Amino acid sequence: MPAFEEPRADAAPVRRFRDPLYQPRAATLGALRQKIDALDVQIVELLATRALCVRDATRFKRDAFQVAAPERQAEVFARVRQQAAAHGAEFPGLADIVEAAYRVLVVGFIAGEERFFTETEPLQP
Repeated sequence: MPAFEEPRADAAPVRRFRDPLYQPRAATLGALRQKIDALDVQIVELLATRALCVRDATRFKRDAFQVAAPERQAEVFARVRQQAAAHGAEFPGLADIVEAAYRVLVVGFIAGEERFFTETEPLQP
């Protein structure tokens, strides 16, 4: 077998975890990939819903500082980090991964919200 060959999706595992309590999630890599793909569909749907909430939040902002909302960003990063840390025993480093992903997401959402902000106008008192 060449050293740089992708694993077969329909083959049996070639390794096992030493931890006797480990519970496999699927019998084949292909089955795991199907689960991952299904989760990706859900994650994208949730991110799209989050994006619409971010867009709507623009209506409540008075200026660019409020759009960026640095204190809110810090709260979000701390919260998702804590939520991910609860799974740290199963996947060490997950809190770092989740926080990094959210930092990228928030940059993108803020850029979108900045654009939407230019498409709004103040309400008349």
